[in-house]
Amino acid sequence: MQTLRSSSIKPEPQSDIPSRALVVDDSGVQRKILSASLVRWGFQVYSVSSCAEALEVCQTNPPDLVICEWMMPNMNGLEFCQAFRAILRENYGYFILVSSRSEKIEVMRGLEIGVDDFLTKPMNASELQARIKAGQRIIDMHRSLTEQNTLVTDTLAELRTVYDAIDQDLLQARKIQQALVPERQRDFGTSRVSLLLQPCGHVGGDLVGVLNSDQDHVGFYCIDVSGHGITSALMTAQVGGYLNNEFPDYNIAMRARAGGGFDLRSPQEVAHLLNQRLAGDSGVIEYFTMVYGTVDLHSGEVDLVQAGHPHPLLIRADGGMEFLGAGGLPIGLVADATYSVFKTYLKRGDRLFLYSDGFTECKTKHGDMLDEDGLLELMRSCDVDSGGLRFLDELFAKLKLTMASDAQLDDDISAALFEFNRHVLSIFFLKLISFI
Repeated sequence: MQTLRSSSIKPEPQSDIPSRALVVDDSGVQRKILSASLVRWGFQVYSVSSCAEALEVCQTNPPDLVICEWMMPNMNGLEFCQAFRAILRENYGYFILVSSRSEKIEVMRGLEIGVDDFLTKPMNASELQARIKAGQRIIDMHRSLTEQNTLVTDTLAELRTVYDAIDQDLLQARKIQQALVPERQRDFGTSRVSLLLQPCGHVGGDLVGVLNSDQDHVGFYCIDVSGHGITSALMTAQVGGYLNNEFPDYNIAMRARAGGGFDLRSPQEVAHLLNQRLAGDSGVIEYFTMVYGTVDLHSGEVDLVQAGHPHPLLIRADGGMEFLGAGGLPIGLVADATYSVFKTYLKRGDRLFLYSDGFTECKTKHGDMLDEDGLLELMRSCDVDSGGLRFLDELFAKLKLTMASDAQLDDDISAALFEFNRHVLSIFFLKLISFI
């Protein structure tokens, strides 16, 4: 019978060592010697004479430390270790196998099964204590990782709850933002304005709209607020309030007549007033680009202002295309910025296309940007006889086809299409076809 050799090493403080230890040995004397030493070192000790009893203890009171004799009747130490590792538990259990066997093959077998350390007989108290301290470091590390994982799991669950709430808010915000464009298409006699708005996320920073004060003039615009996300969306809502056609008294783009009613301000004046509002607010760092135009529905005369926005595209009835404008400064970027109006004249069947840089800066499947030349090719690929929303929807669909198959929109997409004095006969046939 082997015994535990004495040692002069003082016991470690209880807080520095595992609290529960399990001694498994069919020798009653050996169990008493080991248990006595472990108690002196601050353990709560469970002592059993068989591996079957040991498994019962592990089920009810999972130990932090197991010291088990290799050669045991019915179930040996290796078999017990394998069963011990199969038990689900929160904290790690350090397993020391005691044996007089020291063959490398046997040791490798034990390590594969789950044995953490080996002790050979006769055991030395100082060596045992050193092995326990090494095991304690592993146990402490596992506990720390478990606590951290628990914290991470709980935090992720909380973040998921918060995210779901934010997601619901953003979905509602999207509906509110869509309400800024209550109708995508409006007819003005034989002329028509059609709108496209496709945010890249829940909410976007683009805005399109149409204004009219009488039967002779129409205003329409395309706006792109800097940045993305909620901040841009809030700015978009603010600008949408400035240009709300439903409340002409508060609409920057409208001026009250002396005899009643409202007139559209010039695009130059609208740009100036918007710039005053944004640049004068020290708490606002966002700005936006814009193209705003007014059209005389009788003469086809168009007044336009371009404030840092992509160049408007004039599409002639014969298929010719021309980019207009010279650029200009964005709205809200420079306090004393000045804006000028440029003119163009539309003929029967001509179209004026306003669009955001989401078109021209869209990355194609080749890795480059679409640019203005790509936009022209995209326009020519669409059905020349289609118009209004059909044209805009086809254009957007073909834009997505130019992108890589797994690519997502990097920017909001918006556009306003004005069609001047469309052929009445064509309109009649379109309505007849839809009726049939």
